[in-house]
Amino acid sequence: ETQRLLAEPVPGIKAEPDESNARYFHVVIAGPQDSPFEGGTFKLELFLPEEYPMAAPKVRFMTKIYHPNVDKLGRICLDILKARAWTRLYAMNNI
Repeated sequence: ETQRLLAEPVPGIKAEPDESNARYFHVVIAGPQDSPFEGGTFKLELFLPEEYPMAAPKVRFMTKIYHPNVDKLGRICLDILKARAWTRLYAMNNI
């Protein structure tokens, strides 16, 4: 997945593995057009636990952002990223 991500980047998203830990990624997302975030640049950290894809990735905004699905520490609060709701099918479908 990492090789594919580097070879075929998603428009508006830059994700690079950390030099010292291949499970930790530095991510930069461009704010989507026609949204309140248009023109913004948002830094995130993404960590894939050893159990991935059986366990959900950990994602956190490093850039301060106000969004109902992001808590004050920058963690994304979506049910599908919670341990009870996560299924490896999400990883297989590139969610």
